[in-house]
This record gives sequence, C-alpha cells and structure tokens, in this order.
Amino acid sequence: MPAVTGSKRRAVLNRAGLYLGLSAFGLLMLFPFAVVAFGSLKTVSDVNRYPPRLLPATQDVVEVDGEELELYRIEGQERVLVERVDIGIFAPPDDLEATVQAPTRDAERRGGFLDTETVEVDGEEYELYDVTIGGELVEGLVQLGSTTAGIFALPEDRDDTVTANVRTAQTVDSLSFQTSNFREVTDLQGLDRSLTNTLLVTILVVGGTVLTSILGGYAFARIQFPGRDAIFLVYIGSIMVPFVILIIPLYQLMVALGWINSLAALVFPFIFNAYGTFLMRQFFVSIPKDLEEAAVIDGASRWTILWRIFVPLSMPAIATLATFMFLYAWNSFIWPFIVIGGGNLDNHVLTVSLQQLGGRAANFPHLIMAGVMIAIAVPVTVFVLAQRYFVENVATSGIK
Repeated sequence: MPAVTGSKRRAVLNRAGLYLGLSAFGLLMLFPFAVVAFGSLKTVSDVNRYPPRLLPATQDVVEVDGEELELYRIEGQERVLVERVDIGIFAPPDDLEATVQAPTRDAERRGGFLDTETVEVDGEEYELYDVTIGGELVEGLVQLGSTTAGIFALPEDRDDTVTANVRTAQTVDSLSFQTSNFREVTDLQGLDRSLTNTLLVTILVVGGTVLTSILGGYAFARIQFPGRDAIFLVYIGSIMVPFVILIIPLYQLMVALGWINSLAALVFPFIFNAYGTFLMRQFFVSIPKDLEEAAVIDGASRWTILWRIFVPLSMPAIATLATFMFLYAWNSFIWPFIVIGGGNLDNHVLTVSLQQLGGRAANFPHLIMAGVMIAIAVPVTVFVLAQRYFVENVATSGIK
C-alpha cells in the first residue's frame, strides 16, 4: 500500500508540474497580446511611460482656483505642479565640489550674452555667472549643468510649496480605459470601411474556394474522363510555383479585365485553388464506392450524390479548407498592396490600411495598437467560438 500511495503521489505531482509549466508557457505566449490589447486603451504619454506598466492609467488632476493641475505624490503628500523651472548647478571656480542649485532665471551671465566672461579651470573653460541664491547675490559662479524641477504645492494651500525633480516625481494615477482610441483611429484611416472590405473579400474567397474545390475534387475523384490523372498532376504541380512569379502576369490580366483598384481583383484570382482541390479529392477518394453505387441504384444523380452524400461526409475536410482559406484571405497583404492603389481608400483591406497607419501615426503608438486590435478582433472571435473545430481541422489536415 505505501508503494502504491507513493506512486500516486508522484503521478499527481508530475501532472501538477506539467500543468503549471504549460500554464506559465501559455501566459508567456499571451503576454505580447496583452501588451497590445491594453496599449490600445492608453494615452500616448502612458504608452511612452518609463518604467512601463501593463494596465492603462491616466494621471489624476484636481481643480485649484479654477485651473486643473496634475497631482503628484511628494514626500508622502499629494501636491499639484504649479510651475516648472530649470535648475542650474553652480560652483565657485576655485572649488567645483562646492555646488549649489538655483533657478537659471536667477542667474545672469557676466558681461552679457555677447561678451560673456569666462574662466579656465583644470584645462576647461567655463562661463561666469552672478546668481541670486536665497535673496543674496553670489558673484563669480560657473555653471556645471542643469535639470528640470517643479514647484509643487498643496491643493488646499498654494503657498505651501516644495521643489522636486519633475522627471522622478511619483504621479497619482487612476485606472482609465481610453476607448475613444478606436474611434480616433477609425476616423484617421477609415478602418471601418477596410474592415467591411476585408470581411466581404474573405467571405467570397472562402465560399468560392470551397465550392470550386468540392466540384473539382469530386470530378477528379469519381468521374472518369480522358487525361484525368495527367491533368490532376499538372494542376497539383502549380502549387510549387511561387506566387511572386505569378504577380506580373496576374497583374497584366487584371489590367486587361479592368479590375485594377477593385475588390474583384482580390476575389476571383483566388477562388480556384489547387490545394483545396487536392484536399477535397483526397477525402472523396477515401469514401467507399459502395455508398455511391447504392445511391445510383436508388436513382440518384451525380449532383444528388455529391450534395447529399459526399458533402455531409466531408465536413471535416471542408472545415479544414475553410479555416486555411480564411486565414489566408484575412492576412493577405502583398497582392492587395499591389493591385489596390494607395489613394483608393474605399477599396483598402485591413492589411494595407495598417501599413499606411504605421506611417501616418508613427508618433502615436496607441493608435497603431488600436488598429491592430481592430484587425485581429474577427480572427480571435472566430477562434474562441470555434476552437474545437480549429483543433480538429488541424489534426484532420495532418492525417489525410
């Protein structure tokens, strides 16, 4: 009994360790998605914040004397920034270690701006300043550097002030989701129209490919005609031809048909797919001929046999083909970028719009991330709702 108990304990621990490892790996894979998702809900200053943070937040403000001022936490107290000042670091020429700080507005160059007096210290030349420190004028100081500081006051008493470095001051923040980013990026780049175009093109490409692949696959699998196998080999061989080789002749064909800058050029060249025909043909070949012969004896036509027997039995293969074509059509970039002009915003798809958005909103990363979230919303939704079918389809595509 103790041995059995110890064995079960080890099995439980091994399984728990496996689950923990897989969970940690899954969270690691989801982290980039979380960064983009939360980044799309931030302000531009929050995205550029250092150190960075995952959740979106904005700095709190408080109204003081009719003016909205930013809140900071200075020495444990919440204070408002009332003024930013440049602080200079000064020292006597004979003792550069004895530094003092004072606002640069209280410093005046000796001799003026055009004829400033200088002094050489340790082989380096410094400008001389007369600086007012604590109400007293200190003459003959050299400036060693400067920094940005702020004057912070209590919201209820603006006379109670302290000076601190603005860059290192701790801000008082609250969780805030900037959903307006999606409307802003939509108005900037017209992503709503691009999303509609992408949905239309994807539906037509997927539907057309499934239809032609079913018809072609059935013809090559069940209908005897001269040269069938040779034609099938040539057709399948076209899969090995890289798409970049077909771009120029395909573009010339679109010009001849007058389909340049139209959605037709994104749909019709891709609804005839050799891979889809091959996939459906291989699945149809695996269906027993006895079913087809029985249907023929009962008086069924080939059309009835195809749609009443073969198609229902081939749903795993059809779902696999639809999955692959959905991902291809949704993420297609090179061909839409070539055949749809950059200025033709009405016919842009999401991939092209996002490429242009990267240039137009280069200084606004939160808008770029909002555009990315709009682009992946549909694929992610489809995956979440049909996760089981995705997994089954991938397994099926590897078996057939």
